[in-house]
Amino acid sequence: MIWFSRLPDATKGILFMLVSVTSFSLMDAVAKLLGQRIDVSQVLFARYGGQLIIVLVLFRNSLPRLLRTDYPRLQWIRGMFQLAAAACFFIALKSVGLPEATAVADLAPVMITLGAALILKERVGPRRAFGIAAAMVGALIVIRPTGAVFTPASLWPLGSALCLSGYALATRYIGKSEPPQTALLYSGIFGTAVMALIIPFRWVSPDGTAWTLIALIGVIGTFAQLMMIQAYSSGEASAVAPFSYAGLITASLWSVLIFDAWPDTYTVLGALVIVSAGLYVWHRETQAPRPPQS
Repeated sequence: MIWFSRLPDATKGILFMLVSVTSFSLMDAVAKLLGQRIDVSQVLFARYGGQLIIVLVLFRNSLPRLLRTDYPRLQWIRGMFQLAAAACFFIALKSVGLPEATAVADLAPVMITLGAALILKERVGPRRAFGIAAAMVGALIVIRPTGAVFTPASLWPLGSALCLSGYALATRYIGKSEPPQTALLYSGIFGTAVMALIIPFRWVSPDGTAWTLIALIGVIGTFAQLMMIQAYSSGEASAVAPFSYAGLITASLWSVLIFDAWPDTYTVLGALVIVSAGLYVWHRETQAPRPPQS
């Protein structure tokens, strides 16, 4: 696609992020369905085991090259962050609605932006700061701190947000120096190995529907992660991160279509604020710089 290659890096990163969060929210909906049938450890094993199988099959001729990395420790740390983020979120879905859990986890972009400024020394200008602050207001409208969302179970998606920020910063640090398939391979190995040690003690026999969902979650999760890696490799973390808030919108959509759980007025209002803030940041980031006045 020639037109895509001509886009600014910021626009590419934003588009990759939108595809990623849509896919991840669908994966979360599948995980919520699976969590009603089997143990969370099995859901996580399906997520990363499926990813590992797909990577081994698709890139079998390139495995020696993909295993070579200049950041072996950081690759394992990134895999640990990702597994921890997924574990926290899947546990939350057993007792928290999909849109509500997503809203709490959507604190991650703020943490990413702050981390990008403190650790990666990226500049966070007033436009980005305004967009993130506005999106945070939208998320708080959905969460309603005085409402029922803030229960002990809300700590799980908060933990997911913390781990997601660590994952995103590690991805941005590695950047374009290594192919995204390398990250898929390392995280697949790490997640599969860790969960393989746990599931024998928590095994629940899947039924036919569960087996179908198990296959589905691996495919969706692999594609979603590949898109997120591309997003943070293409654009600066502080510019791309606000668009992960779009996952709140898609999570609400899957909640309606799959669970027949409609968002309330506060969720709709907060979603509108989040989308508006994201579009503002996108508009400002993709404007061509004006030539200096003579």
